Amino acid sequence: MLRFCFIFVLLLPGLTHAAEQFTGRVDAVDVDTWDIGGVRVRLHGIDAPELDQICQDSDGSSWPCGAWVTHMVQVQFQGRMTTCVPLDRYRYGRIVARCSVDHEDAAAQIVEQGLAFAYRKYSDAYAGVERVARIGNKGLHKTQIRVPWVHRARKKPKSSQTCLIKGNVSLKGEKIFHAPGQRYYAKTRISAAKGERWFCSAAEARAAGWRAARR
Repeated sequence: MLRFCFIFVLLLPGLTHAAEQFTGRVDAVDVDTWDIGGVRVRLHGIDAPELDQICQDSDGSSWPCGAWVTHMVQVQFQGRMTTCVPLDRYRYGRIVARCSVDHEDAAAQIVEQGLAFAYRKYSDAYAGVERVARIGNKGLHKTQIRVPWVHRARKKPKSSQTCLIKGNVSLKGEKIFHAPGQRYYAKTRISAAKGERWFCSAAEARAAGWRAARR
């Protein structure tokens, strides 16, 4: 059950309605993306490896660190009650929120254990916590890892002149592709962890099961 409690009107770009504190059970899609009673939430101020991301140990051996951190967060938080306070809206209209479990900031706990990084591009809220985790050589800090935002940037197609069509998966799971010049093209971001991808032509996208965006 999802319970809402009215708090105040939050005047932030892209968040045009009254902010509400909401409570529900955690369904961890990955480290920083949770479904709370059917509401998709992006945890504020942190960024974690993509599900398919690989890390290297000091001896050079590779291991699936993206899947590991997701598993660790699911073990710790899955099914537990959380209370979230919306702070902003992310792409696709997804809520960005600070969520607490047993009155403790969940994102802070995740960063403290070395399961995610402070996302300084958007907030310095967890920079200090990350510093402590790094000094303590916890979690991801004891392995060789490309930070998530750099990893995502390097996964983009090398030939940006030909592969410009964005294959997006909507919140309802519908596969839609956006071509340059369409209304939502610039706002659309590609996440390989969600099964999204780039295409070099509309024909290629349709053959893969995507339909064209209507606008």
